[in-house]
Amino acid sequence: MDIVTIQNVKKYFGEGARQVKALDGITLSMEKGEFTAIVGASGSGKTTLLNIIGGLYAPTEGSVTVDGTDFSRLNDDELTIFRRRNIGFVFQGYHLVPELTVEENILFPLALDNLRPDRAYLLALTGMLGLTGRLKDYPYMLSGGAQQCVAIARAFITRPSIILADEPTGSFDIRTSQNISGMMKTVTESFRQTLILITHNPELAQLADRVIQMKDGRII
Repeated sequence: MDIVTIQNVKKYFGEGARQVKALDGITLSMEKGEFTAIVGASGSGKTTLLNIIGGLYAPTEGSVTVDGTDFSRLNDDELTIFRRRNIGFVFQGYHLVPELTVEENILFPLALDNLRPDRAYLLALTGMLGLTGRLKDYPYMLSGGAQQCVAIARAFITRPSIILADEPTGSFDIRTSQNISGMMKTVTESFRQTLILITHNPELAQLADRVIQMKDGRII
């Protein structure tokens, strides 16, 4: 079953002579539970595509459907709520709140919706990510890799249908990058979630079920 369906999506930035065509007619579908890596040079359109899938950008043309929901049918408030409940984001920066503990950072998305955490799921998730025993620590007490694992756990805590990761290991050495990417793959497989990863590293892309290569706003 397809969880992402993109039909003839185009995305332009700017106007007139300064207009930039970031995406030039993308048609693509992704299956539930699939791990997809998107690769390409800087400026190829891969981050724009990820932001389109995540509802952060609206396409100039074309349609985007995620988990059965057509984004064009949602207003801004509805789209914000849909993102928070159905899409997890992992970026290169951790964006942790320094005044909150590891556990409080992870549970923050649930707090926004006044939802009670599933303790068993929290412990299973943090165990897979190597955070057992660190829930009461603060971000400054953790290594960069561990902080990124906290950010990953935060993205997964709402049990989203899809995880979008934009160069989440870009600032780490290859061994740490492989470890973190491997953990993300393990978690998505365990909970049958869909993972879309942007990376410039071909070794990390090899972990994926499918690799999509982009150039000049198109899939090649």
